Amino acid sequence: MTVRLLLLCAGASEATRAARFAAPDDALDPAGLAKVQALRLGTAASWRCVVAPERSARETAAALALSAADEPALADQDAGAWRGRALAMLPAVELAAWIAAPERGAPGGESLEAVRARVGAWLDPLAARGEGRWLAVTHAAVIRAALAHALALPVAATLAIDVAPLATVALSFTDRWRLRELRRGGADSSP
Repeated sequence: MTVRLLLLCAGASEATRAARFAAPDDALDPAGLAKVQALRLGTAASWRCVVAPERSARETAAALALSAADEPALADQDAGAWRGRALAMLPAVELAAWIAAPERGAPGGESLEAVRARVGAWLDPLAARGEGRWLAVTHAAVIRAALAHALALPVAATLAIDVAPLATVALSFTDRWRLRELRRGGADSSP
């Protein structure tokens, strides 16, 4: 049997557009909401749906009229001391260190490897079930971590993958995880 998983990146918020590290209560901005409302998920809209606990992910699911259960494992990467702060407002030395190795995470925050472990602990039981169709509304860092886990990639390598708001990643599992498709986002993201 096959497991199918569609990972959907939450819509854009003001933090996304302002190059700020997101905070859990960041809402979709008006343009982000409009793009979510134009999104068509096709048959994936009827799959079992889970959503990250952040407001932007929950608002994305609600705007798509998805009946979604909260899934803490899909929470966005914790930005620690930088939560809610703009890149331009960060200490230059700390910012330079982060740019050199962003997979380490922000000061006091969560590394991408920690996100990978958390997401992997959610993915592995899905694979073990051996069947089912899942739609997960989450965030770019979580999608990168899922790709790193599913495809056995170094987490640093996933930073080269652009995961924009409303991008979708389709994975399937039979004897191993496979990448079926990666779409940038847009009006039709059916798998």
